[in-house]
Amino acid sequence: MTSDAVDAVRRAEVRGATDDEARKPLKGTRWALLKNPWNLNATETRKLEDLERANRRIFRANLLKEKLAEILSRRQPGVAASELARWTQWVARSRLKSFVKLARTIKQFSAGTIACVRTGLSNGPSEGLKNKTRLITRRAYGFHSAPALFAMIFLCCGGIALSPPLPLPTGSP
Repeated sequence: MTSDAVDAVRRAEVRGATDDEARKPLKGTRWALLKNPWNLNATETRKLEDLERANRRIFRANLLKEKLAEILSRRQPGVAASELARWTQWVARSRLKSFVKLARTIKQFSAGTIACVRTGLSNGPSEGLKNKTRLITRRAYGFHSAPALFAMIFLCCGGIALSPPLPLPTGSP
């Protein structure tokens, strides 16, 4: 959700840029903004550093994203709750519409957010399984029955180790 808000700010700024000179520093920043800071290469790091001077709104959006990630990585729920309250105040002053909407959503579900900090659990694994199941269902349109689909889901998601393993396609190492 935070990455979507950053991308919405970036897109609005690119659309609002009047000439090529204003667009030039924004070119190629999308993936650098969406990545985690520790996954950036030297070129992407330089792009983000240039962005601080070129476009303050996108840079502020990136700072908001990084600060929220830092808050959610904390282990003390009380500290995270107070930091989250401070973060939502910062967002309200930022006047970035996509982030204001995100802050309202986070405030609405703050109990669940703090529970995530307290337990360290999220719905990420179940969402991943759901997406994998949907992909298998799309692939299964040629199957003649529902039990064949269920068998394919169990085969792909059930952690079954085939012995001997299936052969690799020709030309593979």
